[in-house]
This record gives sequence, C-alpha cells and structure tokens, in this order.
Amino acid sequence: MEKKITPYKNSSEGKKKQVEQMFDTISENYDGLNRVISLGTDIKWRKKVIKMVAEKNPKSILDIATGTGDLAIQFAEKTSAERIVGLDISEGMLSVARKKVSGKKISEKIEFVQADSEALPFDDNTFDAITVSFGIRNFENLEKGLSEILRVLKKDGIFVILETSVPTKFPFKQGYYFYTKAILPLVGKVFSKDKVAYKYLCESASVFPYGEKLNNILRKIGFNEVKNKPQTFGVATIYNATK
Repeated sequence: MEKKITPYKNSSEGKKKQVEQMFDTISENYDGLNRVISLGTDIKWRKKVIKMVAEKNPKSILDIATGTGDLAIQFAEKTSAERIVGLDISEGMLSVARKKVSGKKISEKIEFVQADSEALPFDDNTFDAITVSFGIRNFENLEKGLSEILRVLKKDGIFVILETSVPTKFPFKQGYYFYTKAILPLVGKVFSKDKVAYKYLCESASVFPYGEKLNNILRKIGFNEVKNKPQTFGVATIYNATK
C-alpha cells in the first residue's frame, strides 16, 4: 500500500491497536451500519462467499476479521464443516458474536478467538478453508498477514477474500467517490459513537490495492490459482486462491 491510513490521526498507537480500539467502540451497531452503508448488498456478496466455500466441502473453516460473527454463523448453518473458528482482534466485536450463538446448537462447532491476524495461534496446515471479509485492508502488514494465512491453510485448501474496491468505469467511478466522500461520513456521524470510524473505513478502501494488484501480491506470497471477480459495478471484489 502506497499510503498508510489509520483510524485516529493524532494517536501514537500503531494501526493494529487503533483498529482494535475503533471496532471495540462501534461493535454494538456495526451490523446495522453495514446494511445501511452497503445498501444491503453486502448480504448478497457474503452468500457468494459461502457458496464458494461450501462447494469445497471443508471440514474446518477459519474466518479472519470475523467481527460480530455473521459469516462464521452462516458457515455453521450452511456447510458441513465440523469446526469453525471466528477470529478477530476486537473483543468488543467478539462479545457480540458470542451472544448471537449462545444457547444455540451451532455453538458446539463455532469458536470465537481474539487474536492477531498477523500472528495466528494455529499450527501449520490446520484449515481446509480460510475467509476474510472486509478486514484485509485493516492488516498493519498485509504481506505478513497473508503469509500467516498461507501457513495455516492446508494444501489444496481454499482462501477467499471479500473486500471493497473502486469502480473503474463511468459513471460508477464518479458515483462511488461522491457516495464515499459525501454520504458515508454523514451516515457514520449520525449512527456511530465513533465519528472517525467510517471516515477511516472509506479512506482505507480508497488506497487499498485491488483487482490485479492484490492478485499479484497473493501470487508473490505463494498462493495458486488466484482469481478475482468484481461485484456490483466494482464497489467490492471477491478473490479466491488455493495453496
């Protein structure tokens, strides 16, 4: 990434600690805000991720940057996986996730773990499938995080990323910039306790490498069969790769 974007410009903390603080602060209303910000389309994108993973019939799935656990919960409900781990740096987010599964049968195969995505607490070749949805741009060191993912992914396992991207065609490109710079910060101010959080999320999306740039980084790390598919005029992209 050419430019390092952090949530709190005046903070002396590193990006990782700032991201943890930010998500702890917005955890309680994060799900609702996501629906508003993406106009509900994030639900459709996540369904595609679930389908891609389910087709591989994984026995174990790691969902990194799991947030409030939506994707991990859907993996438990819609795949045959016996073990699902949702990992996040924010304990605030994970506490919401744990409430969602408390008392439900799926809680027997879901585990929520607070940990650093750039120092995963798992042995080599542990998971059949690994996913990251709207979290990879929050890595402090992207290549280190991707190397850790490659390490804990089993041979022939699938890795899927869902991340924001920037439309390249007129008029979607112009509409995207207007929406992210003028509308989203207002939404964040109205709905969020942390006024800088959604400004950061927009800024970080605008400078994050997407499309072929991210494909090339994945190949450099050692992933195989790297592909990407833009979603909804390019405002998001799904990437998949294997080990």
